[in-house]
Amino acid sequence: MSKLELNRRTVIQGVGTAMALPLLEIMETSHAEAAGSGKTAPTRMAFVFFPNGAIQPNWNVKEDGEKLHLSRTLMKLDRHKNEINVFTGLAQHHGRANGDGAGDHARCAASFLTGAQPRKTSGANIQVGVSVDQAAAKVIGEQTRLPSLELGIDRGRNAGNCDSGYSCAYSSNISWKTPSQPMAKEINPKHAFERLFGNNQVAEAERRKRDLYRKSILDLVAGDAQRLKKTLGKTDRSKIDEYFTSVREIEQRIAKASAERPEIPEFTKPTGIPSEHKEHIRLMYDLMVLAFQSDSTRVSTFMLANAGDNRAYREVDVKQGWHSLSHHGNDKNKMEDLTKIDVYLAEQFAYFLDKLKAVKEGDRTLLDNSMILYGSGIADANRHSHHDLPIVVAGKGGGTMKTGRHLVFPKDTPMNNLFLSMCDRVGAKLDGIGDSTGRLGRLDG
Repeated sequence: MSKLELNRRTVIQGVGTAMALPLLEIMETSHAEAAGSGKTAPTRMAFVFFPNGAIQPNWNVKEDGEKLHLSRTLMKLDRHKNEINVFTGLAQHHGRANGDGAGDHARCAASFLTGAQPRKTSGANIQVGVSVDQAAAKVIGEQTRLPSLELGIDRGRNAGNCDSGYSCAYSSNISWKTPSQPMAKEINPKHAFERLFGNNQVAEAERRKRDLYRKSILDLVAGDAQRLKKTLGKTDRSKIDEYFTSVREIEQRIAKASAERPEIPEFTKPTGIPSEHKEHIRLMYDLMVLAFQSDSTRVSTFMLANAGDNRAYREVDVKQGWHSLSHHGNDKNKMEDLTKIDVYLAEQFAYFLDKLKAVKEGDRTLLDNSMILYGSGIADANRHSHHDLPIVVAGKGGGTMKTGRHLVFPKDTPMNNLFLSMCDRVGAKLDGIGDSTGRLGRLDG
């Protein structure tokens, strides 16, 4: 850094680690001078999955138009309604049985980002398709330290039968590198953090030593960071301080989560996972923000739960299992409980958007420079329907998407058409993916 030639791939280093930097004004200036363009921040793309569908009468937005009027379930996103689009009419045809019988929950996850029919097997011969995140990562992944980042809340399984003869691999994964190779998600925030900022070449002994003395990654790169700050302007110094504060806060929360979970005899609990469900979700969202802010990756997936998840949401006074409730038979009490879960998860998504919006990148925000798809591969779990999927896309794709709208498309429009259009905007132009039939129109207004 002696000549102060900084770009988005510059890192500050210390013993056993390297830390990427956020977008600074000095990077924007040097890039603009080199490229003759004011556009400096990359466009990012993420896919957030929830299982078991939604209570559609409470999710659905009624008006198709330029002014978005949010539904009861989506009202938690009201402060971001000018930065999101709600989609109606999109489908994943290969989430349907298509002759394979029961197993809609497994198929909803397996087809969510692939648009492909999973082979019905509980053995080793699993096969579905390449997911959109991995198709994009193959094209643009070399531009960042991590080609992609896969996160989740529930522990995954890639063996055994989890749904009517379908392998647990289908229920546990939405990201697929090849038709037979899922990308395992990380559910432990500590491990995800180390993947983002740790140096895999460092000996495990050094990693244990760092944990023993509870040294922060910021302590390890402090010398390099101080030398850098002396050369920066006031605005960039402020950005660096805000960024480091965010990193420090996450480290402290991870440490707290590790300390607050007592050891249970004959069962080893993973460390670094908060005991509170909401804190776990929010910590993973925070890690996604850091991953994008530091340009460690531009592609990410996040499973809020595995397909068919049957967790009780006592946080919102729902005591019966989620999956059990999803087969509600139009029982009003069960539908009300399910709506509480839908609203709760929408609230956590709004938190994620808050964090993205708080990060400034030139005259835009990190949310402006992102596309975050939030939705499910099943619409109404009671009917096992896979059309009119509950889908929201937040962010403006680097200024290429017009937001604040409800976009209605003809029934059974392949959701993979939307994926193709999103990939174009991150610089990963694909001829096709899954059952796509072309690009999705109307996104730019």
